[in-house]
Amino acid sequence: MKSARLVGLFAAATLLAAGTSANAQITVGVAGPMSGQYASFGEQLKNGATLALEDLNAAGGVNGQQLKLSVGDDACDPKQARATADRLAGQRVPVVFGHFCSSSSIPASEAYAEGNVLQISPASTNPTFTERKLWNTFRVCGRDDQQGSLAGKYLAANFKDKKIAILDDKSTYGAGLANETKKALNAAGVTEAMKESYTQGDKDFTALVSRMKAAGIDVVFIGGYHTESGLILRQMRDQGMKTLLMAGDALADKQFAQITGALSEGVLMTFGSDPRNRPAAAEIVKKFKAKGIDPEGYTLYTYAAVQVWAQAVTQIKSTDPKKVAAAMKAGKWQTVLGEISFDAKGDITVTDYVMYQWKADGTYAELK
Repeated sequence: MKSARLVGLFAAATLLAAGTSANAQITVGVAGPMSGQYASFGEQLKNGATLALEDLNAAGGVNGQQLKLSVGDDACDPKQARATADRLAGQRVPVVFGHFCSSSSIPASEAYAEGNVLQISPASTNPTFTERKLWNTFRVCGRDDQQGSLAGKYLAANFKDKKIAILDDKSTYGAGLANETKKALNAAGVTEAMKESYTQGDKDFTALVSRMKAAGIDVVFIGGYHTESGLILRQMRDQGMKTLLMAGDALADKQFAQITGALSEGVLMTFGSDPRNRPAAAEIVKKFKAKGIDPEGYTLYTYAAVQVWAQAVTQIKSTDPKKVAAAMKAGKWQTVLGEISFDAKGDITVTDYVMYQWKADGTYAELK
């Protein structure tokens, strides 16, 4: 009787294990500013990852397994980003799609490397992210040395006889982009009239705006995020300044127009060619809009990051992070952004930064 009972228990355990394996889920992470003043960008990342997983699951999952999303909030704070990364690594996720802010992605990547987690950022543009020879860092966007080159050359070509100010918010992203823009501007033979910094999170820019007004600044380039950029624009107009504002991809969110209203008209912004207009994204854009979501900014970049990972996992039939990283660098991947391939650092091999102009109705369009 004892022997038969043990056999029965073993059989039941075997069936249970088989059922668990058949229904097993792969938990993956998405991380970014889900709270705080940049939460709208975190929402972009979450929206992109959520629909990508829904589509993959509807098609049978990855290697027969369904995908589940674990969301991490870093509030664009480096210390919180490290804690979030440690938590996700502790969950043994094979990949995290994020973070948004470069100041979060860089410390988080170290925790992921230690925890054997692949990191694919849809949005972190500071060159340092992929320059440290870590095995696990990838991004599906461009870099600030590429974006700043476009901004600096554009300023030199169109405003060389104007007084130009370059501002930054002291953040990894903002200061990095401002410095790359200055480098390109100076290389083109133009010297800025003013170079200053402000503190990320500031709301009162009266003194800074007054100094720009006294200096007769015609054009200001801001290395920083949409919240402070919007407030600086408003406060320039309050002081009667007609100064043109230009900034980088961190303006690519509808909240910029909510802050500035019709004052956003004419503002210039560097960003990748709008993925919403690409043929490869047409069906996915329709799906987002059916859900009441405008896939602006980095939404489709996050969807593409999931696509790349899923295709690599399917190709090698493994979620092992280091094996997937090697496959990603060796292959070419079809995404909503078009075909993507990576160099040895984990950067995409083709970038397409262009100039945009904001309209009074709160939308932006590529400047031809």
